[in-house]
Amino acid sequence: MENVANTFKLVKRVKDEKFSIDKLHNYTLIIQIGIRDLQVSVIDSQDNRCLTLEDYVFAPVKSVQEHFDYIKSVFDSHHFLMAGFWKSVKISVKNQKFSHVPASFFIPESSQDFLSINCRFDPKTEKVLYYKSIKSEVITVFALDLNLYEWINSLYPNSSIGFVHQSSALIEGILDYSKSHKNITMYLYIDRFKLHILTIKGNGLEYYNQFSIKQFSEYIKYIMLVVKGLQHDQNKSNLVLWGYIGKQSPHYNEFYKYIKNISFGDRPDFLRYGYVFDEIQDHHFFDLYNIYLCD
Repeated sequence: MENVANTFKLVKRVKDEKFSIDKLHNYTLIIQIGIRDLQVSVIDSQDNRCLTLEDYVFAPVKSVQEHFDYIKSVFDSHHFLMAGFWKSVKISVKNQKFSHVPASFFIPESSQDFLSINCRFDPKTEKVLYYKSIKSEVITVFALDLNLYEWINSLYPNSSIGFVHQSSALIEGILDYSKSHKNITMYLYIDRFKLHILTIKGNGLEYYNQFSIKQFSEYIKYIMLVVKGLQHDQNKSNLVLWGYIGKQSPHYNEFYKYIKNISFGDRPDFLRYGYVFDEIQDHHFFDLYNIYLCD
């Protein structure tokens, strides 16, 4: 890792030679903000070409204000994040302050009530937003720090800005992926300290949940809990895997003991990638890429 600041570390950076600071008006800036990490990507909206990808990890965070300061330190030291005049800016939030609501039941004025079913939040210091899935009848209600929300809006006054939750990007991406992979039973996304599990039924979302992981054995515990809860046959299940893991990782070897039909997922095919992306494994950053699908 390259130590670029006391508050964060740059883990990965790739940049296509076609990226031009003079063409920001054609680009979509994508930023995903987690508690312990942050990712950045730029997409040329004219030809859907992925031009940059960056991954940062934060030092341990002790407070909401410290987290906000860490994010600002990344922006302050960056060569284009503070620039304006992007065609659009899409912000994804990685946290556990979210709730999924069937679209037929959703009432915008009751967003806080829907969110309170699943988590605790402070409406005085947190902004509550919602996102309607394009490919399913799911609305995701989520919260983020109000200061962070207002600061981001102030950075890009000339751009169209949209906020989504990480779970929405995964749902959109996997529904898109499932159109050409009808035999898949379950999808997993291994994030830093999180496990996301999704299943598709017909053309819609059947199940989504994320689980905090404190010890390695919990991966199998939660996978098997979902398999049994949905009455899937583990011997016939086909499982696709994305995330921060290697193809010879302990995760894969352990999962294979229980589910034999397991494979790694591909990059989304609605984007184009230059040769510089060859150094990034195809199953990495699936959530980041699919933020581009969120409208």
